[in-house]
Amino acid sequence: SDLSALGQLGVERLDTVAIIASNIPEMIEAHFAVPMLGAVLNPLNTRLDASNIAFSLMHGNAGVLIVDAEYAPLVRQALQLVDRKIVVIDIDSPNSQVAPTGEYAYEALLASGDPGFDWPGVTDEWQSLCLLYTSGTTGDPKGVVYSHRGAYLSALGNGFSFGLTFDSIYLWTLPMFH
Repeated sequence: SDLSALGQLGVERLDTVAIIASNIPEMIEAHFAVPMLGAVLNPLNTRLDASNIAFSLMHGNAGVLIVDAEYAPLVRQALQLVDRKIVVIDIDSPNSQVAPTGEYAYEALLASGDPGFDWPGVTDEWQSLCLLYTSGTTGDPKGVVYSHRGAYLSALGNGFSFGLTFDSIYLWTLPMFH
């Protein structure tokens, strides 16, 4: 499972796990697995340049970075600007000719996980859920932290304001780093 595999890498409660990816299955898996472990998900804006990615990784204190092969060249540039070690996990892409960036392959790492892992869950609704960065139009990117409670209430509010019902069909059309 994603949870125990990340735990085997040393990810603990309130550690930051960054991801840079398109809206692919691994991105949605990270949106569930990282918070379920009690860690903080940091989905990186794919439109940022290497220096802003590096700033976000350092400022957010990311210990792990999951990389979609499409963004591997950008990540390589960004990691040259980072002054500490970050564990990099490469998302396999069968059509990509890009060399791996990190020391772990996503699917192989997941396969090493324990499917019976008893996830710790969230014991405090005010605990940090995710860390997002703006594009930094007036300087360095600005970080925003969402709590589990805040994300839940925002989702409820959106559903109410859109008039969603049990019969509604809703399609997310923004990049998941938003």
